[in-house]
Amino acid sequence: MEFITDLLQYMSNNSSMLISLTIEHIVMVIQAIGLALIVGIPLGILAAKVEKLAPVILSLVNILQLIPSLAMLAILLLYFGLGNETVVIGLFFYSLLPIVRNTYVGIKEVDPGVSEAGKGIGMTQLQLLLKVQFPLSIPFLMAGLRVAFVIAVAVATIAPYIGGGGLGREIVGGINAQNDIRLIAGAVPAALLALLADFILGIVEKRTKRRFRSVS
Repeated sequence: MEFITDLLQYMSNNSSMLISLTIEHIVMVIQAIGLALIVGIPLGILAAKVEKLAPVILSLVNILQLIPSLAMLAILLLYFGLGNETVVIGLFFYSLLPIVRNTYVGIKEVDPGVSEAGKGIGMTQLQLLLKVQFPLSIPFLMAGLRVAFVIAVAVATIAPYIGGGGLGREIVGGINAQNDIRLIAGAVPAALLALLADFILGIVEKRTKRRFRSVS
């Protein structure tokens, strides 16, 4: 009970600093997810449309996911130096797999009959993709985005090891100082961020699934 009291007191006394670190954490994650969406969606579509490229693209993003996070950031540090920019690049790589894979699966899962109907009314391949196939694949994309967001929030906590910021500063600082209160003061907001992202994106995913079923 005394530990919880001390933890709450510490978080209250350092609330402005913790809020600042939380915002920094969120910004890094959003930047990385934004980049992953910009790159990952076209790659997923390309994999779905060009079958010969699918194994290559999916294998590459799988390999990125398999590299341990500290090793990934250490490699990036050699080329991009210390700072949040390097962290964002690392989070971007880790976010690619769920977005690419789910975009690919979403496009492939579209009912061929729906695609044939689009062709029957004179749609071009591009119109078919933009107006039929991609919109119907959004529930799958949202599931991938949900996973990517949670992964990015978690991996971002080790950002201080390469000079980055965010809530990891408190976590790593607590580890180095053997201070459990600092460690948990950083871990609790990070965990809450991951849970909140999972909850909100889960709701969006369920709504898009209902729309998908109604269209199907």
